[in-house]
Order: sequence, then C-alpha cells, then structure tokens
Amino acid sequence: MKTRLFSVFCLGILFMAACAGEQGSGATLTVPATAAPIEQPTQAPQSPAPSPAPTASEASSEAIESSLPFELISTAFEQGEPIPAKYSCNGEDISPSLAWGDPPEGTQSLALTMDDPDAPVGTWDHWILFNISPDVRELPEGMKAGMKLEGVAPVFGKNSWGRSDYGGPCPPSGTHRYFFKLYALDTTLSLDQNADKTQVLAAMEGHILAKTELMGTFSH
Repeated sequence: MKTRLFSVFCLGILFMAACAGEQGSGATLTVPATAAPIEQPTQAPQSPAPSPAPTASEASSEAIESSLPFELISTAFEQGEPIPAKYSCNGEDISPSLAWGDPPEGTQSLALTMDDPDAPVGTWDHWILFNISPDVRELPEGMKAGMKLEGVAPVFGKNSWGRSDYGGPCPPSGTHRYFFKLYALDTTLSLDQNADKTQVLAAMEGHILAKTELMGTFSH
C-alpha cells in the first residue's frame, strides 16, 4: 500500500514538473510588426496663374488700335497746332504734305477740301481737290495742278479767290482755324476745274464712304 502511494506521489511530482517546464519555455511573445510609414502624396507642380482677361475698355481700345482708321495727318503740323508760315500767304504759299491710311473697301476716288470757317465774310475755301486715285496715300508738299499721283492727275476745283489752285492761310487778323477734309467716295466726279466747293459737295452727296479731317491754326 505504501509502495503504491509513493508511486502515485512520484508520478504527480513528475507531471507537475513537466507542466511547469512547458509554461516556462513553450510560450513565446509575439511582437506586432512595425507599421510601414504612410507616404505623403506627391504634389503636382503648380501651373502659372492665368493672365487676367482684359476689361471691356481695354478690349475696346485694342480693337480701335488694330483697325487703323482712315485718318488724315501732316508732317508739317499736328492736329490743332499752328500751320507754319511757309504754307501761308506770309511765306511760300505752297500746300503742306498730307498723308492717310487705307480708305474703305469700294473706294473709287478721294476728294479733299480746305476751308476757313472763321473768315469775316463767312467760310472761305482755300483748296478744292477731287478725283484723287484711291491708291494714293499722300499728297506731296507743294502739290500743283496737273501733277500725276499713281498715274492720275487729280482735278483742282475753284477756291474762293476764283482760282483753281492752293491758297494758303491769310487771315486779316486774329487766329483762324483751317480744316483739311478728306472724303472716300464710291464714285468719281463728272466735274472739271471750274467746279467750286458747293458743286463738289453736291456731287459727292450719297457717295461718301468715309470722311476724316485735320485742323490747323494760323494767326495774323
């Protein structure tokens, strides 16, 4: 009996030792894997900021500049400025040089008048010129009757002196304004050198495609 109890006791001790060994060496600590770093999204390169759209006034200004208007100018004087004495009765009394841009499509001829609305007797006509070739873009200084431009000789009409030529500024006193007016016409005029400004304007009626003017002053 004692022998059996001893055997059972020994078996129990061996069983407990085996269990203790398994608990001490069998369990392993599981270390969680380190999380991979989160990559920041790559920023796309920034495009340059778009240029601001032009305002309505700027767009309008650009449109006007690009249209190159039918404008009369002179190398002798600026708009509203004094006309040099060279082109007056005090000087050589020759016509100043004039130039302009392209006339409208369909232009068949050009006409030019020069007058003084400040004359004491009413508007005084200094220069009447018509049937200028539509290909002409300038009148030279000292333009004379019979001079051909682009193969065509413009017609000189009759001024207030009763002459078919240019007569420069010659006011009796004070400062007067002198208007050079250029007309683009859809026809040529069936008039000769005896036509005055009234007749020329009447013949142009209904045929004016465009008009431009240049004003200069002269004082006595």
